[in-house]
Amino acid sequence: MSNELISPWIRAEGDLPKIITPAVAPTPKPRAKSNLIVIALLAGLLGGVLGGVGGAVLNVGNQSNTNSTINLPTFTTEPQEFAADSVAGLAQAVLPAVVSLEVSGTEQGTGSGFIIDSNGYILTNNHVIDAAINGGEVKVYFQDGSSVLGDIVGRNQSFDLAVIKVEKTNLPTLGLGDSKAVVVGERVIAIGSPLGLSGTVTSGIVSALDRPVTAGDAQDTSFINAIQTDAAINPGNSGGPLVNSKGLVIGVNSAIATLGISSQAGSIGLGFAIPINEARRIAEEIIQTGTSSTPILGVLVDLSYTGPGALLTEITKNGAASTAGIKAGEIILSVNGRIVNSSTELVVAIRANAPGDTVTLRVKGSDGKIRSVKAILDKQVE
Repeated sequence: MSNELISPWIRAEGDLPKIITPAVAPTPKPRAKSNLIVIALLAGLLGGVLGGVGGAVLNVGNQSNTNSTINLPTFTTEPQEFAADSVAGLAQAVLPAVVSLEVSGTEQGTGSGFIIDSNGYILTNNHVIDAAINGGEVKVYFQDGSSVLGDIVGRNQSFDLAVIKVEKTNLPTLGLGDSKAVVVGERVIAIGSPLGLSGTVTSGIVSALDRPVTAGDAQDTSFINAIQTDAAINPGNSGGPLVNSKGLVIGVNSAIATLGISSQAGSIGLGFAIPINEARRIAEEIIQTGTSSTPILGVLVDLSYTGPGALLTEITKNGAASTAGIKAGEIILSVNGRIVNSSTELVVAIRANAPGDTVTLRVKGSDGKIRSVKAILDKQVE
């Protein structure tokens, strides 16, 4: 869909991988049944040939037995049980609360989501449902095969998140973990509907944290302080959960890196998820008020500046930066101890917080001197 435009993942050096929002896969066409019929016919033919050969062999050994039969051994097994923290055990626990989304409107496509409240609230990505904003439809498919239309409760374009509501109750839900407690190397699984294939489970590890990722076009760019994973994420996966070994959601799958050959490329082992702590706050605000807030510092930055740091070109009057005594022409070098190498990294570092939070900034003045500044973040309602 339109949100699948390639945007750069900005970093200090080296070739830049391309980031795409893989969520909305083109709506798959109904599969033709002819292939299945051909396979069935071939199986029948092979069965007949093998049966004839088998009969001939048996008759050689026993000419008097013209109606020989073969009774293959059968085995009965008890239902297999899996450890709760195994991939199979986690999949069994999590799958009932994961849904597939079919979106129609300005464009058509499929995506994923997961139930966060038993009264029918579902969390997904904004770019999954974006095409349905102006009079389109979002159809929600559950794991039992049932489906129902969903209503868009609210969305946050800056964080690429949205909440939809279905008129169903007593639904299974997923528990939300703590993304601040996530560590590199821990095992995770991703669940969603890549290319419309609902209930697909892939596994991997958390391969990096705090990746500054941008996705979307100039009018609708999302800045993600992402969890990076090597669990396979493909078009159609976005909006689905990234789950830890306890079955708790630690992120919302949102974007993948591609080699830049095609915006519809598949997984190359570089997937990105929105941390669940940020997603939880946005979802709670949307459910309560229909809107949500994005933290802002109240500055404009020079996108052409190559760093280190982010060069400020304009300060919003009475904004957070202005109140803290920050001036145009100064350079922000870090946020809460996190080094800033570009304007994108500044935005991502600020959005890792909530409106009203106090952040500590290292600021380089026009005189070259570096000072520490505390600023209380403002909010922008979406």
